[in-house]
Amino acid sequence: MPLSEGDWAAIWLTVKLATLTTALLLVIGTPIAWWLARTHSWWRGPIGAVVALPLVLPPTVIGFYLLLLLGPNGPVGQLTQALGLGTVTFSFSGLVIGSVIYSMPFVVQPLQNAFSAIGERPLEVAATLRASPWDCFFSVVLPLARPGFITAAILGFAHTVGEFGVVLMIGGNIPEKTRVVSVQIYDHVEALEYLQAHWLAAAMLVFSFIVLLALYSSRSHRSAWS
Repeated sequence: MPLSEGDWAAIWLTVKLATLTTALLLVIGTPIAWWLARTHSWWRGPIGAVVALPLVLPPTVIGFYLLLLLGPNGPVGQLTQALGLGTVTFSFSGLVIGSVIYSMPFVVQPLQNAFSAIGERPLEVAATLRASPWDCFFSVVLPLARPGFITAAILGFAHTVGEFGVVLMIGGNIPEKTRVVSVQIYDHVEALEYLQAHWLAAAMLVFSFIVLLALYSSRSHRSAWS
């Protein structure tokens, strides 16, 4: 049985969400990862723990507190309403916010590891050549950390595609607006439409395998050249 129109709409929404979330996480996560890799501040431990919380917290817990925070009675929800923006819950914007928070460690940690692996020597050499901190970062750090950025982008995108609990809690189940692939599969199973659920689930399985194969193949290729 071919995929239905609703299935394709869910796939497109999921790809759109994962792409936007990954782009935002690379922008937001890069300075966080750089700070965590370089700082000796006491705050490194607590902030690192906050970033890593989605690794251990159930997705529904994160979604529940985001719902309270962003909902009409929450502080952020009241602020957005006062500004005439309404609330972001049960909207695509809410999905993006929830996805950014939930997938944060899958982007920050690979970047932090990549930055830490660079060491001090390349930065010291660049400084002796009178490179500014910005020149040093863009000309030295980014090229050396490129494998970390690739890993972070792959993991961030794939993890966002596989979300369920967070997106369901904060986005609900609105067709063509907040119904992503994982929620669409749940709907098929709830309606006893196992064949339709199988098509989507099999597509997710193949996608996950391809992502992991590409990730491990790239690591093996880098190891062979190092």
